[in-house]
Amino acid sequence: MGESISEGTIINWLVEEGDSFNEGDIILEVATDKVDNEVPAPASGKLIKTLFQAKDVVPVGTVIATLELSEAGSVSSDTPKAVASDSKSSKPKKQTKKPKAAPQPQVSTGSFSTSNTNTFFSPLVIKIAKEHHVSFEELARIPATGKDDRLRKSDIFNYIEEGRPYKFAQPITQDPTAYRIPQLNFDKGKGKVIEMDRMRQMIADHMVYSKHTSPHVTAYVEADLTNMVNWRNANKVAFQEKYGERLTFTPLFVEAVAKAVKDFPNINASVDGNNIIVKEDINIGMATALPSGNLIVPVVKNADTKDLKTIAANVNELAGKARENKLAGDDIKGSTFTISNVGTFGSVMGTPIINQPEVAILALGIIKKRPEVIETENGDEIAIRSMMYLSLSFDHRVVDGFLGGSFVRRVADYFEQFDTNKKI
Repeated sequence: MGESISEGTIINWLVEEGDSFNEGDIILEVATDKVDNEVPAPASGKLIKTLFQAKDVVPVGTVIATLELSEAGSVSSDTPKAVASDSKSSKPKKQTKKPKAAPQPQVSTGSFSTSNTNTFFSPLVIKIAKEHHVSFEELARIPATGKDDRLRKSDIFNYIEEGRPYKFAQPITQDPTAYRIPQLNFDKGKGKVIEMDRMRQMIADHMVYSKHTSPHVTAYVEADLTNMVNWRNANKVAFQEKYGERLTFTPLFVEAVAKAVKDFPNINASVDGNNIIVKEDINIGMATALPSGNLIVPVVKNADTKDLKTIAANVNELAGKARENKLAGDDIKGSTFTISNVGTFGSVMGTPIINQPEVAILALGIIKKRPEVIETENGDEIAIRSMMYLSLSFDHRVVDGFLGGSFVRRVADYFEQFDTNKKI
C-alpha cells in the first residue's frame, strides 16, 4: 500500500463473519497515512473470523482475518486461509497460522505512579523507544490516548518533545527536599472541541517525527520571475488550445526544479542509518490541499525526462484527482524531492517541514510585483518586476550550507533565466 508504510487503520469491514463473497468483492477498507485502500477478495469464499475491528491500527504483516476460499467459486471445506495487511501488495496473504500476540514487557513500577494501565506496547512504539533510549518503566508513565489506554506513536513523540518529564522520576519515598521536575498543567482555554480526523492525526505524527529526525536548516533567496510570468501570460491560451491542458505556474516550477536537482544530485537523497542513498530517479512531489484542508503529496515521476506538455498533463491530472479524493497509491508514492507552493495561499515565504525520508523541501512564495533596481545599458534603473522568495529547508545531517544554498540559488537562476523565446 505504499513505500515506508509500517501500519494501517481498518476503516470498515464490508463483509461480516459468516457471510459469503465472490472473487473481487471488497472485503474491507484500510487507511494508511497516504491513501485509503479497498482490499478485494482473492477468490470466492466465506469470512470465518475477523481479528481486528474498525479503527484498530494494525502493523504491516499482521494477520487480520481468516477466510475459507474456493478457487472454483464456491465455498470449500479446505483449511481456512488467513488474510494479512501488506505494504507491498493489496492482495491478501494466505497463511494457516494465527498471529502470535506480541510479548508484553514486564514493567516494574515499584512506587512510581503510572499514567496508563495498558502495558502492551506495539512494535512501532517499542522501536521508537529503543531509538530514543526510553525504558519500559518510562513508557508506562507516558499518558496514552489510544484505544483501551494503548500508547500511540504520537503520544511518545509528544512526550519526547516535552523534554521527557518522567525520565528521572523518583520513588515517592525519596527525600522530599530533592529536586523534582515540575509537572506543568497548561491552561488550554475553552471553546469548541474538534477531534482530529485520521489523516490529520497521521500528518501530525509525521511532522513531529520529521522535526525530531532531521535537524532543519532553512536557506532563502529572491528570484525575479518577470520573464517567466510574461511568457506564461502570453502563451497560456495558445498552450491550452494546442494541448488541451491548462498552463499554470506549477509545471514551469517542476521543470526548473528538476533541472536543478540534476545539477546537484546529492539533494535528491535519503538517509539510511550511516548511509546516504542518492536516488537515480528524479520524482518531484507537490504538496497539495485536499477538500478537507489536509495536505497530500502527489508525485510527478521522472520529471527530468519529460517536456513541459507532459509535465503540465501530469500536474493537472494529479491536482484533479486530489480535488475529487481519487488519488491512488501509485500517485503519491516514490517522491524524492518535494515543492510546496505556499504562494497560492498568499504567503510571502514559508519554512517547510521536510517530507521524510527526503533530505530537503522547497517552498515557493507569492509572485508579487515590486519596484526593483535593475542594470540596463543606461545604468541602474528602477522597474516594476515580478519577484518571489524561495526557501529551502534541508536536513543538516547530510546537506551542508554550501549544497543547500547553491541548490536553491540554482533554482532561482533557472527561474530568472527563463527562455522568453521558448516554443510551446
